[in-house]
Amino acid sequence: MNNKQLGIEEFLKTGFDLKSHLAEFLQISVVQLESKLPNGIDALAALHPGSFTPEDASDFYEKKVGDAHLIDLASWHLNSANYIADTLRLQEMFAKGKVLDFGGGIGTHALAVASLENVEHVWFVDLNPQNRDFVKARAESLNLSGKLSVYRDLQSLGDIKFDTLVCLDVLEHLPDPSAQLITFLERLLPQSIILMNWYFFKGNNGEYPFHFDDPSMINQFFHTLQSNFIEVFHPYLITTRAYKPLKS
Repeated sequence: MNNKQLGIEEFLKTGFDLKSHLAEFLQISVVQLESKLPNGIDALAALHPGSFTPEDASDFYEKKVGDAHLIDLASWHLNSANYIADTLRLQEMFAKGKVLDFGGGIGTHALAVASLENVEHVWFVDLNPQNRDFVKARAESLNLSGKLSVYRDLQSLGDIKFDTLVCLDVLEHLPDPSAQLITFLERLLPQSIILMNWYFFKGNNGEYPFHFDDPSMINQFFHTLQSNFIEVFHPYLITTRAYKPLKS
């Protein structure tokens, strides 16, 4: 089946119909949704005041955040559309074959990359059951369900290896991002590309309580990154970077 590519201009105008998709999923009106979006991050933070411990992370994102995470992510994607548009341009530049979107949230990147002609299939992985259900509904609405499948974790995928891996705004939420890099490495095919970013910072006023920022963890992360991956140049002035396995 030929699918229409979800282009950058369409994202900048509507976020791929994000508001209408989310309002329908939450069974509220678009007007009601718009009243919730400005307070998305505050509503999410209120569910877990204070900093994370490593033991909290998986349980929080899987069982506690509920719809608040969807609204927070929707607000971020709509308000940061120009930045996210450049990450979508990166996908158009690099993505091919089998694609893993790890921690894909509301599905912007998974949907866009699934629409690309060079992409065979997208495996969307996210701990949050609401995110998974929402992305599945969005894929059906955009006629992309044949190229996108949804999973809780990597273990659910069997032994599949990937030509492209996307991991955006996720690593700072993990207590051991170095271990995640090694897991990614084991899942990558030769000549593969991984697109990822990180923000190991809780903010000047604690506005990002869900981010891990331990200095020794950060040091180990960069050691693991630089020992196993080499950066691939791209022309966009954004935090997202492209890498290939060092031994590819």
